[in-house]
Amino acid sequence: MKHSAQPFLRTFLPLSLIFTLIGWVGLVIVIRGMLPTLGPRWLFFFLGVLAFTGPALPITYYLNLRFPSNPAVEGLVIVRQALWVGVFGSTVAWLQLGRVLTPALALILAGVFMLLEFLLRLFERSRWNPNRDD
Repeated sequence: MKHSAQPFLRTFLPLSLIFTLIGWVGLVIVIRGMLPTLGPRWLFFFLGVLAFTGPALPITYYLNLRFPSNPAVEGLVIVRQALWVGVFGSTVAWLQLGRVLTPALALILAGVFMLLEFLLRLFERSRWNPNRDD
């Protein structure tokens, strides 16, 4: 178990902490100190992606460790999966600001993001690699 914990501590934990701190501190500053004009709104959505991606990194790492796939996931796949969570969070916030978000729409959007990730993983698995031992 010590061998599998080392990549998380070296790569994903600092990235997760940086994303979480920048995202949530930035969101507090934007919400409490700026008028909702065009620039701060885009900053709000960008910081929202960071704020949701940071905590999602350890969760996606653990889920990929707990449910391994063939071929095994690389570091960028874990970051991409955590970014899907951040993009979903910001998209839901954007839809809520426009007052068009419904629970059904949120579920459909989550399903679309899961389908996109599934198709990307399927594409990665289908690429021929002569050096891979299967």
